[in-house]
Amino acid sequence: MEVGNTTTVTTFVLLGLSNNPQVQAVLFVLFLGIYLLTLMGNLTMLLVIRTDSHLHTPMYFFLSHLSFLDAFYSSVIVPKLLENLLSKWKTISPLECFTQISLVIFSGATEACLLSVMAYDRFQAVCHPLLYVVAMNKKVCIGLVGASWAIGMGTGLVNSILLAQQHFCGPNLVRSFACELPPVLLLTCSDPYISVVSILTTMAVLGLGTLVLLLGSYTRIIMTALGINSAMGRSKIFSTCSSHFLVVTIFYGSGVFRYMTPASGSSLEQVLSMQYSVVTPLLNPLIYSLKNQEVKAALRRVFTRKPRLTF
Repeated sequence: MEVGNTTTVTTFVLLGLSNNPQVQAVLFVLFLGIYLLTLMGNLTMLLVIRTDSHLHTPMYFFLSHLSFLDAFYSSVIVPKLLENLLSKWKTISPLECFTQISLVIFSGATEACLLSVMAYDRFQAVCHPLLYVVAMNKKVCIGLVGASWAIGMGTGLVNSILLAQQHFCGPNLVRSFACELPPVLLLTCSDPYISVVSILTTMAVLGLGTLVLLLGSYTRIIMTALGINSAMGRSKIFSTCSSHFLVVTIFYGSGVFRYMTPASGSSLEQVLSMQYSVVTPLLNPLIYSLKNQEVKAALRRVFTRKPRLTF
């Protein structure tokens, strides 16, 4: 659309992962399978945690929110990706694009907060077991989860609103399979200083801040575990916390690097985006279920439970 001598972009074009029709067909089947497995895995975790009374503890309360968030996060990215793999014109309106950016930032920020909350929960359980029930009572747990969702919502709104105030006059080619802040910022014709400062501040305060809390919690947990005489006690602590630490490494390793480095539209950036937005939501329920004896036992109880007949 042209106003006076100024052209305004009315649609963005997502370049996607490949222009080859055969490759696109293979990718469609692959990502459809990943998406269905992601939904099935995370919704199964939700079902098991909600229905099995043995898992009605703070750790699994936080994990249920993480599972719901991962299912949501994947749904923000993958359906549009699948649509574009089947479509000749891979367009997206500015409103859709900014909405997707807002939801991606919201999901990422909320997940960072939830992971730090889960680390704090394990810190209290391992380092202060006698005070754990008091420190992590129901009111505290609800407050921590509520704060995580609120921080995520606020972060997503602020960054997307600032981006929407930028002027886009062309080109309109987004070098990614989804609308994300770094590649879209490359297309702005106005000074993106405020948006850049906003996202860097978000990553510094929220990303690195929660990472420091995570590393501090796990350092204390490891030191406490090493001081335990019981080999079984140490093994249980390391088994539980290794699952958390693996998820943290995967999420932060790709997400922080993606948003803290200048965007260039490279293949590596697309791989990193794929890692934290598509692969991580798939891996999280697998990591927590395969490495956690309590979850595996709960799965057996839920799926072998005989239905009660009522008349």
